Amino acid sequence: MTAPHRVAILVLDAVVPLDLGIPAQVFEPPDVPTPYRTTLCARVPGLVPSTNGFAVTVDAGLDGLRSADTVVVPGFAPHLRTSEPAILDALATAHARGARMVSICTGAFALAAAGVLDGRTVATHWRHAGELAAGYPEVQVDRKALYVDEGQVLTSAGVAAGIDLCLHLVRRDLGVKVANRVARGLVAAPHREGGQAQYVEHPLPARTGGGSLAATRAWALEHLHRPLPVALLAEHACMSPRTFARRFVDETGVTPFQWLLTARLNRARELLEDTDWSVDQIAERCGLGSPSNLRLHFRRVLGTSPSAYRVSFAGRS
Repeated sequence: MTAPHRVAILVLDAVVPLDLGIPAQVFEPPDVPTPYRTTLCARVPGLVPSTNGFAVTVDAGLDGLRSADTVVVPGFAPHLRTSEPAILDALATAHARGARMVSICTGAFALAAAGVLDGRTVATHWRHAGELAAGYPEVQVDRKALYVDEGQVLTSAGVAAGIDLCLHLVRRDLGVKVANRVARGLVAAPHREGGQAQYVEHPLPARTGGGSLAATRAWALEHLHRPLPVALLAEHACMSPRTFARRFVDETGVTPFQWLLTARLNRARELLEDTDWSVDQIAERCGLGSPSNLRLHFRRVLGTSPSAYRVSFAGRS
């Protein structure tokens, strides 16, 4: 992606401020050059109220959606209200001409009302997943996903899951290294495994003993090239393997094995982008063992091969 990529963020009345700020910050971060150019759009330019008592200044009207490559709809309240026909027409027209359509949190309700989500699997905030499914039976709601990528249409779960989705778009467009740089600037995880089920209101098991496992996870990232069984990680954390495994799931929402696999694949993607190392070298460096093992996990998790990934992303950071 070299030409400017135009992102139109549709600011609906009573917009959720964090949902609005996420795409604006991720796509045009102050310290990482990107080809994205964001524009705030509204039904009528001017001051648009937010859910937090202040107004947002919007310079463009719905015409801004006509030339956008990506249209983002942040959450709004009340999410069950009927959107104005002009707004729904603008969203449907943008979708019909091939623009990439993205929603954050309850922004999915606007896309659903415009018919953009018909026949698709989508995500929204877990609190409102039942309402979306009931109101739009032609839409399949994934109640656990942090975000769902269906190619032209992408939807995220509640609020902070918009960070996950927007970073995913940067990864998809520009590669892992750029996405990781943006994530570091946000002080956010480059990629979170697990679904939003971990955020549903249910009590976590009582924690006993010491503090966070962040130090052990950081140590593991520095030693991905070596075998890292649970027993070794638990030893580093000064606890029993059983306690460590339980605490790890409490803190991350995934098992140590799942977390390590994601970390190793991310490291492999960076090396494919930035080096001319062979697949054998990369597999060894990332702790995935053999080239066949690297290819297996690449195909299963990313839907492509290491060589095809390198062709797409090498030198694009």
